Amino acid sequence: MITFLFWNLNKNPLAEAVGKLAKQNDVDVVILAESTMPEGVIVPALRDSIGTAFCRSYSVCEKIAVYTRLPRHCFSVVTESARTTIQNITLPARPELLLAAVHLPSQLYSTRESLAMECAQFAYDLKEAEQRVGHRRTILVGDFNLNPFDTGLVGAGAINAVMSREIAQRGDRTIQGRKFGYFYNPMWSHFGDGDPGPPGTYYYESTEHVAFFWNIFDQVMFRPELLNHFRNESLKILTSDGDATFLTTKGIPDKSRVSDHLPIVFRLDI
Repeated sequence: MITFLFWNLNKNPLAEAVGKLAKQNDVDVVILAESTMPEGVIVPALRDSIGTAFCRSYSVCEKIAVYTRLPRHCFSVVTESARTTIQNITLPARPELLLAAVHLPSQLYSTRESLAMECAQFAYDLKEAEQRVGHRRTILVGDFNLNPFDTGLVGAGAINAVMSREIAQRGDRTIQGRKFGYFYNPMWSHFGDGDPGPPGTYYYESTEHVAFFWNIFDQVMFRPELLNHFRNESLKILTSDGDATFLTTKGIPDKSRVSDHLPIVFRLDI
């Protein structure tokens, strides 16, 4: 079993909270966006909290940092950009995994149409990476600054992520003679009040006529090849590190004290 944690820290010094989450959830791989903390701060915090050594994977990605208690040599970069990193994970006696982590631009500076184009370009890079490593056991995680229903995530020429396991397990779909591989996006199930957790991972209250209030910008998706190893109940949106809440008294992310994003944790039985 491998446990992953993703959190957009909003540039806040949250090493202690990250360490507590790692211990609380027995995390093996920590993926951070908007982290300004140096390796010399976050690594000791993880080590002291969970009791085992952590290291940062070799990477030059500016927006994403990957820390792990798995051997560092098991992580190898396939391709990167300033906002994305795609790393192949090779562990003894286990199938290889491709970890793709992203932090796309904010909607404060980019339109949904522009973000959809970014997703399409990233989907092309990801397909090339899968061809290079020779498998599609891909985990796609990060802050997309898009909701699961936005074009950049559901569009066939972009991420092509669906809400249904049954559909995703078909492998791909054909449009105008071209095949597009599916991702399964389990984050759909965490919208609104049907889930015991919070209604989303990011809250924004605007004066526009159309406002979602709660959004799910922080997401994880899986290729069909990994669905036998993923159980939906292992995926959680976290609201506390066990000691302190990440929410205000109004029940929304406390961006002044913690972060404007809530972290997510998930496991693969592999």
